[in-house]
Amino acid sequence: MRPQSLFPLFAPLTALPGVGPRVGPLLEKLAGEHAVDLCWHLPTGIVDRRHAPHIADAEPGRIVTLTVTVERHLPGASRRHPYRVRCADDTGFLHLVFFHARRDYLEKLLPVGAERIVSGRVERFNAEIQMVHPDHVAAPDDLDAIQAVEPVYPLTAGVMPKVLRRAIRAALDRAPELPEWLDPAYQARQGWPAWKPALESAHAPADEADLAPSSPARARLAYDELLANQLALALVRRRQRRLSGRPIAPEGMLRAKAEAALPFALTGSQQTAGAEIRKDLASGDRMMRLLQGDVGSGKTVVALMAMLDAVEAGAQAALMAPTEILARQHFATISRLAAPAGVEVQLLTGREKGASRTGILEAIADGRARIVVGTHALFQDDVVFADLALAVVDEQHRFGVEQRVSLAAKGQRTHILVMTATPIPRTLTLTAYGDMDVSLLTEKPAGRKPVDTRVLPASRLEDVRAGVARALDRGTKVYWVCPLVEESEQSDLAAAEERHAELKAAFGPRVGLVHGRMKGRDKDAVMAAFAGGDIDLLVATTVIEVGVDVPAATVMVIEHAERFGLAQLHQLRGRIGRGSDASTCILLYTPPLGETARARLEVMRDTEDGFRIAEEDLRLRGAGEILGTRQSGMPTFRLADLAHHAELLAAARDDVNLILERDPDLSSPRGAALRTLLYLFERDAAVRYARSG
Repeated sequence: MRPQSLFPLFAPLTALPGVGPRVGPLLEKLAGEHAVDLCWHLPTGIVDRRHAPHIADAEPGRIVTLTVTVERHLPGASRRHPYRVRCADDTGFLHLVFFHARRDYLEKLLPVGAERIVSGRVERFNAEIQMVHPDHVAAPDDLDAIQAVEPVYPLTAGVMPKVLRRAIRAALDRAPELPEWLDPAYQARQGWPAWKPALESAHAPADEADLAPSSPARARLAYDELLANQLALALVRRRQRRLSGRPIAPEGMLRAKAEAALPFALTGSQQTAGAEIRKDLASGDRMMRLLQGDVGSGKTVVALMAMLDAVEAGAQAALMAPTEILARQHFATISRLAAPAGVEVQLLTGREKGASRTGILEAIADGRARIVVGTHALFQDDVVFADLALAVVDEQHRFGVEQRVSLAAKGQRTHILVMTATPIPRTLTLTAYGDMDVSLLTEKPAGRKPVDTRVLPASRLEDVRAGVARALDRGTKVYWVCPLVEESEQSDLAAAEERHAELKAAFGPRVGLVHGRMKGRDKDAVMAAFAGGDIDLLVATTVIEVGVDVPAATVMVIEHAERFGLAQLHQLRGRIGRGSDASTCILLYTPPLGETARARLEVMRDTEDGFRIAEEDLRLRGAGEILGTRQSGMPTFRLADLAHHAELLAAARDDVNLILERDPDLSSPRGAALRTLLYLFERDAAVRYARSG
């Protein structure tokens, strides 16, 4: 149960004064559904109203706070004309300008002869000083309230800054004093305030320095969030460890048969990762391992060897992929590699219907299907395994942790292997996969040549098209990728369709098109024709980013490369260079390039090392977008910024290890405070694991 002290913070937003049924949904979209979500919605800028000159000294373009006397009202000739109010001090006069104003309201707000405090941006118009729609108008005794530094918050359409500030203030007023969960020595060393003063201070910046991630209040709150994340992961990990696994330690005959039939030798890191996995499977503890390898580093082969061990031990293995294209690709690869070992592989996606689906479900339920490859369809209720011993999850960041757990729940004491081809910086690995051991594949299979990456302006499009024509004449296959434009699938599709029509006019029927809004069956048909049929030039949106394997494709053109994230560019480029022929990737950009876009393209030109690219991506864009888009499986931090707070993450991890060593049940006073922290950051499941030991 959430502690009672936190109840006020977890009240719905509509419980806050001034947040009614109209504003409530807008604020919820902006920040979240509870009062606490507004507490985490920190300012990104400030408006300083402390500058209080005389009218004659007010600089145009600057925000000022003036003390004036109202001289007269000058209504416009009609509602469409501005309404002016002339005000003065000892040094001169200015006009306050209002559009669509109500006269009775303004006469009450600014009575003639009264002294008023006005604050806003001044500007010069027809050689006169004016202030259009002042931000504040108040009586002189309110000077201190107005003449202050005002926080500026990220907004959403329909929410006025004043309304948001009032709602945040109401949420902060609900924040209780909470027991301290930080280690006292560490807190003193960092010079951090207690939790509630830190929260208040983060929402009341006095200058630009207070907005920096390293300011004491913000660093403290970021550490709290990272500590909750690391503690929750450690508790989940400990629970998984305590749920005993099933020892899987066959002689390895099936594995040996499959390996003998491979047309290549396993790399050193594939052999090391395989040995780490076999050790986990044989230990009697449940395996929770992340297999992280760059595009084309051979993760599927490593996973297959583990699955064959599970099969040889008399059990079943399943591989879950995030898309149907990828599931079918894995099915084709694994079926081919498992054939020499005589193992039957089944495919289950949402497309299988009727008698075909029933037959597959029966084969899974009676154990004939030894290895099952599928999409989300695998963890539907009617999928029952005879004896699932190993669950492999590909591109884990496309799934939530819950989905990983629900697939494992299809078996008894199921081992879990998670694979990702998205290189993840170490800091993100700790926050997303801190409950797992990590195996890295750092080499590319023998015979793979580096990809020659060139960065060209869009004005060279004709040269690029001529180069594509020469490549097609040589018999190579070519990808032509069109970008996502302004987050709209519509325009994404329009750009691809337009380019497809143009290239088809030039090169004829050998040009195909694939995009995310096509039906699965149509998409697969085009991909199959590109892989081994009459399509040689494939115009595509980013639907081809993950997992498509066409070794004959050696050229890729990416239009508007400046619009893509680094990780996405790296994933796309990974579709070529998969055979033994030299490959070329052309990144076309439209000038002028911003600083970040230029840096991204330079990194792509200079290196193919996915881990270096991932670290650069983190530095350039921050953790929120590190995987191209915000993905469900990655934690999204509200207060911590991993590009700035990596050291705090390492400290939080060390702190958690020490806490659980000294107080494994969180029963000490600090342990009880840490339980409150877990509830505060909605890591409720982890509290249950702490209780159950």
